[in-house]
Amino acid sequence: MVTGVDPRGATPAPQRSGAMNRPETNVFLFAFLLNLPWELWQIPLFKGMPSLAHWDGVIMCTRAALGDAVIALLAFWLVAATTRTRDWMRRPTGIALGAFVASGLIVTIALEYWATQVGARWEYAEAMPRLPLLGTGLAPLLQWLLIPPLVVWLVRRQIP
Repeated sequence: MVTGVDPRGATPAPQRSGAMNRPETNVFLFAFLLNLPWELWQIPLFKGMPSLAHWDGVIMCTRAALGDAVIALLAFWLVAATTRTRDWMRRPTGIALGAFVASGLIVTIALEYWATQVGARWEYAEAMPRLPLLGTGLAPLLQWLLIPPLVVWLVRRQIP
C-alpha cells in the first residue's frame, strides 16, 4: 500500500493501487455479482430450466452472469469512449448513465431476440411476461434497467 503525503503533516492516508482501482475491474465484478442472483431468480421463467440438474443450472446461470458482466463492461467502454474518460462513473451525468443503461438494453434485446427467435438457444416459459412487438422477456429488460444503476453506484463508491 502506498501512502499519500499530507502537506499539513497529518498522518498520511493510505492509497490503494492495482486492479481494484480500475473502474473496469469494478464494473465487471459488481455486474457479475449482481447479475448472478438475478439469473438464478429467473430460472422459473425459462422453459426447461427448473427441471435441469442442479449443477447444470448453476453453470448455465453463471455463464449468463459472466455474459452480463461482459455486456456491462462493453457498455462502460462505450460511454468512456464518448465521454473521453474512463473515470465517468466518479461523477456520472444523466446522459452517461442513460447511455450505459441504454447500450446494455439494446444488446439485451438483440441477444434475447436472436436466442429465442433465430438461434433457438432458449425459450421463455409461460410465466415470462413479454413485450408485445418483439416478444422479448420482461425479466431480462428489467434486469438491464435496475442492475446497471446499482453497478454505477457501487463502482463510484469503490474507486478512489
